[in-house]
Amino acid sequence: MKKILLALTLLATFALFVGCNDEQKSAEKSKKVTVMIYSEYIDPEMLTEFELKTGFKLQLELYEAQEEMISKLQASGTSQYDVIIASDVVIQQMVHLNLIGKIDTNKIPNRTNIADQFRNPSYDPTNDYTIPYLWGTTGILYRDSTVDPMKVSYSMLFDAKQTKGNFSLLEESRSMLSMALQAKGYDANSVNQKEINEAVEYILQAKKDPHFLGFDGSVGGKDKVLSKMDWAAIVFNGEAMAAINEDPELRFAIPTEGSFMWVDAMTLSSKAPNVEGAYAFMNYILEAKTGAQLAKYINYATPNKASLEVIDAEFKNNRVINPSEEEIRRMVFLKDPGEAARLFDEAWTIVKTR
Repeated sequence: MKKILLALTLLATFALFVGCNDEQKSAEKSKKVTVMIYSEYIDPEMLTEFELKTGFKLQLELYEAQEEMISKLQASGTSQYDVIIASDVVIQQMVHLNLIGKIDTNKIPNRTNIADQFRNPSYDPTNDYTIPYLWGTTGILYRDSTVDPMKVSYSMLFDAKQTKGNFSLLEESRSMLSMALQAKGYDANSVNQKEINEAVEYILQAKKDPHFLGFDGSVGGKDKVLSKMDWAAIVFNGEAMAAINEDPELRFAIPTEGSFMWVDAMTLSSKAPNVEGAYAFMNYILEAKTGAQLAKYINYATPNKASLEVIDAEFKNNRVINPSEEEIRRMVFLKDPGEAARLFDEAWTIVKTR
C-alpha cells in the first residue's frame, strides 16, 4: 500500500511539475513579441526600452531580402512571428498568400501620428494590413568624391567602359529588375514581356564584367564599399548614409534615369501567437520620440508627423535621407504586378542562373 501511495504521490508531483512547466512556458511565450525584420533595422536600445514600457520582451528574426523573408514564412509558418516588417511591393502578395492578417487599428492609438501621405497607400488602400515603419530610396553608393551625385547614370555599373572598379548589384528580384527597366528607359512597373527581357539582358551584360562581384543585400553591399572591396554597390539610402558617416569620401546617387521610393510597413502575422504584444510594438514605434529615435539611428525618413516635430533640421535637410524635389520627380513607387509577378520570377531565375 505504501508503495502504491508513494507511486501515486510521485505521479501527482510529476503531473503538477509538468503542468506548472507548461504554464510557465505559456506565460513566457505570451510575454514575448517576435518581430521579423531586416538586419540592422532597429536601435538596439529600443529593445530594452520597449520591454520596460510594455513588459513584453522583444525577439528579432532577421532577414536580408524580401524573397528570403517570404520563403521563411512559408517554410516555418506564420505562427512563429507576431509582427512582420515588409516592403510595400510585397504586401499584396503576402495578403494573397495569407501570411498577414487584418489589423485592429483601434488597438493602436498612436496611429493618429501617421502623416497624411502615408494613409490609404496604393498597396493597402483601406489601411487594413499595414502600419508604416520607415520610408526610403534605392540608389548607388560609390567611392569617388569627384563625381556629382546629381549626374550619376546606371552606366556607372552596367557599362564596362565607365566602371571604375568592382561593384555589386542588389539581391532583390523586383527591385533590381525595375532598376534595369528604368536604365533602359522603360517604366519601372512595366509588365511588358519584351521590356522585361531587355532588362534581363542588361543585367546579364553587367554580370559578364570582370568587376562584377555578385548580388548582395543592402547591408552587404554597403559593407563591401566601406571595406574597399567594392567601388560601388546598389543599396538603400539608410545604409548609404551610415557608410558616408564612416567614410566622407563616399557618395550616394539616385541615377538620372530614375529609381523608386519605398515604404517598409509593420504587418500582423496571420497566426500571431501574441496579438496584444504585436499591437503594443506597433503603437510604441508610432510614439513621437520613438519614431524620431528610430529614423535617426537607421538613417531613413520617418512617416511619423509627430516625430518630424522633434527631429533636428540638419537631419530633415539631409538629401541622402530626404531626397530633393528633383530626385523625387525621378522616382516612383513600385506597384503590385498581380498575375504578372510570374514574369518577374521567371526573369530573375534567368538572371541568377546564367
